Amino acid sequence: MKIECIQEKLIDGIHRAEKIAGKHITLPVLSCLLFEAKKNNTLVIKATNLNLGVEVIIPAKVEEEGFAAIPAGIISSFVSGIKSNDKNIAIVSQDQNVVIKTTAISSVIKTMPHEEFPNIPRVQDGQSFTINAADFIKGLKAVWYSSSISDVKPELSSVYIYYSDNFATFAATDSFRLAEKKVKLQKDNDFGQILIPFKNVPEIMRILEGVTEDVTVELNKNQIAFIHKNFYLVSRVIDGTFPDYRQIIPKETKTEAIILKQDLMNALKISHIFSDKFNQVNIKINPKDNIFEIKTKNKDVGETVYKVDAALTGEDVEINFNYRYISDCFQSIDADSLSLSLAGLNRPMVIRPVGDTSFTYLVMPMNR
Repeated sequence: MKIECIQEKLIDGIHRAEKIAGKHITLPVLSCLLFEAKKNNTLVIKATNLNLGVEVIIPAKVEEEGFAAIPAGIISSFVSGIKSNDKNIAIVSQDQNVVIKTTAISSVIKTMPHEEFPNIPRVQDGQSFTINAADFIKGLKAVWYSSSISDVKPELSSVYIYYSDNFATFAATDSFRLAEKKVKLQKDNDFGQILIPFKNVPEIMRILEGVTEDVTVELNKNQIAFIHKNFYLVSRVIDGTFPDYRQIIPKETKTEAIILKQDLMNALKISHIFSDKFNQVNIKINPKDNIFEIKTKNKDVGETVYKVDAALTGEDVEINFNYRYISDCFQSIDADSLSLSLAGLNRPMVIRPVGDTSFTYLVMPMNR
């Protein structure tokens, strides 16, 4: 392999791929990026952890085709330290090494046998559709933090995506809270249902970040692939059934509070200082006396009562929640005001942005 690349494009390609590379005891080559120089003057940078794989395509002057499996951490640190005025980088493979040169640097990096690097799988015998990358990221960002981090129930440690009436609906739950986001599709694509593993979602979002146009999606029961002119990204999908979460969303509201998001954020920020090891906060709503209070108590720290201005309607209620579960949803809400709806004791609280029906967040109460 003998190539020359523009520094900026090489760095971008390496940084897109490097975080997918990971340590693997029985297959050390997975800690590498596989460089493949092709005769059509392109360099393909590949990385995989066997659950997720990516091929990043960048232009290069290719004098000799070939392969090199270069440790991801080493090559990433190396290119990050190159001066910005070194516009071009030359890479030549020699035996079990690559020689990398700029105007100021000549370095030798040991490689691993590229023949051991596994193939990045292609999705076959499935369906194909297009979706706007920015819309897809918007849906993932709105819900993925609500997934379970445990692999005991794979369908809960995933983001569930399904098509309905020209909307892509994204949902995630760990059984303690639930997030749902509906994204209007620019094109009518009935793609059915998808379960993407929670652990793969951050890297999918990172690689799709900044892409404003459509990407082609290939999907079968085992894998999903995102195809763009600059990359090919493939992820394992879960072959399972997501729970029918809609049946747990209360259909009635007995108590409602309309509150400024910033006021609730401030109240929870102070309250958590005094919360116990279970992150418990007590929310008291008394519409008749116009009282909305958040109370916390910790025998080792002290206690606090935080009164918040809110527009209140309905019945009096006092109920405990995990404050972290409430706080998590703020990242998904752009609106200034929130609606907190309760259907009574021991029933979940539903949080929605005022004036935006596309996002719904549900938090189960604590019994302690």
